Amino acid sequence: MQFLLDTHTLIFFLSDDSQLPKNAVRIIENLEHTCYISIASFWEMGIKVSLGKLTLNLDLEDVMKMTTEIGIEILPILPDHILTCSKLAFHHRDPFDRLIVSQAMEENLTLISKDQAFKAYDVPLVWS
Repeated sequence: MQFLLDTHTLIFFLSDDSQLPKNAVRIIENLEHTCYISIASFWEMGIKVSLGKLTLNLDLEDVMKMTTEIGIEILPILPDHILTCSKLAFHHRDPFDRLIVSQAMEENLTLISKDQAFKAYDVPLVWS
């Protein structure tokens, strides 16, 4: 299976945070699965760090390096992702989350996220 990690999912995973359910950890660690993180998640982290709204245990460059080293692939933003995003209903107002939802839709990926607002978009969602 193929999964798209939400921004907080990656942060929880890399910091071994107990908020990430064991099922989600097993999915990410299972080498039979392909896991992705949107480049938009790194953009979001960078903005939030610079605004003082997010503190990471590592600097952003190390987070990016560690992500690829453990086999999580970085998903670029493609024109189809933007077009799908532009047509989404406003169940969610956060632009990064809207883009992540559109990427999951376009690429047929299951989202790993605690954000229950994603359910309104009828995308497969894993958390517990």
